[in-house]
Amino acid sequence: MENKEQKPDQGEVRKKLDDASRKTSSYAQYSSIAFQMLGTIGLGVWGGMKIDEWSGNKFPAWTVILSLTAIGTSLYLFIKQLPKQ
Repeated sequence: MENKEQKPDQGEVRKKLDDASRKTSSYAQYSSIAFQMLGTIGLGVWGGMKIDEWSGNKFPAWTVILSLTAIGTSLYLFIKQLPKQ
């Protein structure tokens, strides 16, 4: 008896590799956007806390203002970086 091993088709292998590459690229893109959002919001909160500490405010007005501004900015950047389809 002959034992013939079937080799996968070149086109099929290339398609699977392209799909895996696309998924990895998409994952890297969205994870970098998440870290950018985290950094932007964190910087806004930290900056607001430092300004409130420096000015001696009883109510953390600058923390609230800069936090909301950072959230808006990060959402704007997120939407801007989404792939256009």
